[in-house]
Amino acid sequence: MSGTIESPSGRILIEDPPFARFLFSDTRSAPLWLLVRIPLGLSWLSAGWGKLQNPAWVETGMALRGFWEAAVQVPEDGRAPIAYDWYRNFIQGMLDAEAYVWFAKLIALGETLIGIALIIGAFVGIAAFFGAFMNWNFIMAGSASTNGLLGLAAVLLILAWKVGGYWGADYFLLRWLGTPWQRPRRESEPAREST
Repeated sequence: MSGTIESPSGRILIEDPPFARFLFSDTRSAPLWLLVRIPLGLSWLSAGWGKLQNPAWVETGMALRGFWEAAVQVPEDGRAPIAYDWYRNFIQGMLDAEAYVWFAKLIALGETLIGIALIIGAFVGIAAFFGAFMNWNFIMAGSASTNGLLGLAAVLLILAWKVGGYWGADYFLLRWLGTPWQRPRRESEPAREST
């Protein structure tokens, strides 16, 4: 079968197409991901920083409470902001527990940290994952706005995690930390032969 490789263990590995390898694994695509990462990071930083400056977010949580209360309403006519009952019940449970007091702080801080990480290119895949998760939750709560586009950009950055921050802090961080499945070899260690 063309485009496949048989590993020594007998497993079949299917190769990515050249375009996907270029986009998600080739460091020459790093400038493209910089152009995605910086605006996305600025968007998160702006949203988070604005919330950190607002007492309704970081002191009382009333801004989040208001958003949640509007989201759980089921109008007589028309469509409810939250399409799925299980998610509406989840938000209602958070309201009943008055979780907005601490959750609003978490959102404000999370948005800010995601923005900073994306701008400086540190742990891009992880930051993009948390950004996409927040976008998904905002959409589930009935706030489409720009969340769909921001979520798509975040998913692309998750796929490009190896090169998404190459023009950034990940250039140093990934070399220093390595990846979970491949420990970086120290200069004093002999090279291991693959079997």
